[in-house]
Amino acid sequence: MAKLYFRYGAMNSGKSTALLQAAYNYEERGQRVLLTKPAVDTKAANDISSRLGVTREVDFAIGPQDSSREAFHAAAGEEAVSCLLVDEAQFLSPPQVNDLLRIAVLDGIPVLAYGIRTDFRTEAFPGSRRLLEIAHSLEELKTICRCGRKAVFNGRVLDGRFIFDGDQVAIDAGPSAHDGEVTYESLCAQCYLRESGGTLDGKG
Repeated sequence: MAKLYFRYGAMNSGKSTALLQAAYNYEERGQRVLLTKPAVDTKAANDISSRLGVTREVDFAIGPQDSSREAFHAAAGEEAVSCLLVDEAQFLSPPQVNDLLRIAVLDGIPVLAYGIRTDFRTEAFPGSRRLLEIAHSLEELKTICRCGRKAVFNGRVLDGRFIFDGDQVAIDAGPSAHDGEVTYESLCAQCYLRESGGTLDGKG
């Protein structure tokens, strides 16, 4: 039986690089893969880009109201598909994640979903929460904090200062509702708590 895999990690843990490597491995063996990501992820238009400079266009994007299973079948057509690779899976809705499981179990096609677990407030993204609940296999991709410890949280930085309130989704660097430049940094628990004044969700 094909399976749904969730490979997660803090920002800059090499998720997109791992996805593109998986696609290459399949195709090197003559197998067809499809790449997708949520349409809400606009930081690279229709591309998946790794920090190593490798970029590849997705085969289809999943809109907020789309059925991910229907979108997959429309993109696949009549030609066989060996694997579906999903980038930025945290931005999917729970029903769209349910569809990923259906693609794996009912259609017999492995689905490899890559994403982050939690936002800058340490709260789970709805798509990630659902993946943690129903994926057959969970794999953590690791990266390190500025201090050298394992990074597990994602800090949001506004003009060089960590902030702990705001909308859950603020795609990539750029102007935000705070009228400043937003970036992100992967942090260990100790550094996160130091920057947040000891809070884990901006509230206490």
